[in-house]
Amino acid sequence: MFAVVRTGGKQYRVAAGDKIAVEKLAGEAGDKITLGDVLLAGNDGELADAAKVTVSAEIIAQARSEKVIVFKKRRRHNYRRRNGHRQQMTLLRILAVGGEEKKAAAKKAAPKAEAAAPAAPAAE
Repeated sequence: MFAVVRTGGKQYRVAAGDKIAVEKLAGEAGDKITLGDVLLAGNDGELADAAKVTVSAEIIAQARSEKVIVFKKRRRHNYRRRNGHRQQMTLLRILAVGGEEKKAAAKKAAPKAEAAAPAAPAAE
């Protein structure tokens, strides 16, 4: 299942297990958050009701993006300014979309002892 969510003025198409970088959100690494502004949701080509879909995510890290150089120049006025900027961002791992949960590594449970025991004979 996928969803299109809006956060930080941008839209992202996400599914369970995806990692995205968004504008800075409040929280520490390891915190679980819910992205509430779901615009569209679907599953295998079929659209779902976006109002009923929730997107839960885990904060991986708070980081800074690549540096952007801001250079201003006015011709014939001997005016040049050089400045740099690094935007704050949050790295998210999408855990679930609409109740669909992705497990890291699902292990099979060992067979129970009751299932292995022979059935008791019926009373006469």
